[in-house]
Amino acid sequence: MNGNDYFVFDTNVLVSALIFENSRPSRAFRYALQIGQILLSPPVLEEVNEVMSREKFERYVTVEEREEFLEALVAHAKFIDTTEQIRICRDPKDDKFLELAASGGASYIVSGDMDLLDLGVFRGIEIVKVEDFLKWIEGGISDEEE
Repeated sequence: MNGNDYFVFDTNVLVSALIFENSRPSRAFRYALQIGQILLSPPVLEEVNEVMSREKFERYVTVEEREEFLEALVAHAKFIDTTEQIRICRDPKDDKFLELAASGGASYIVSGDMDLLDLGVFRGIEIVKVEDFLKWIEGGISDEEE
């Protein structure tokens, strides 16, 4: 961990980070902001906004909270214009995360989506569950503090 690490978070992890403030996705998101940068592309941001706008999430967060989260995400993220089309994932809608990670030089894709997780590693980019990302981060933080 050198502060130049780039991370891609899939939509379900970002939505969970917003809705459940003290959740593991929220911790992973905050750690990623502390030690590196989160990458975003227009298609990923569009999907995150669309999903967060769904009626089923209204009972968890207000429109204002959602807008604040998206504004903070945009303000702290590095925007990447993807440079290639990738068609590898079982679910073609998830290819945008691979495109973003490959174009932006990400170290990790943090996901809860088995269509991505089953790939394991893509072009040297590790695709991990939130729990595994937290173990890596928290292990690195305690190693640095010792």
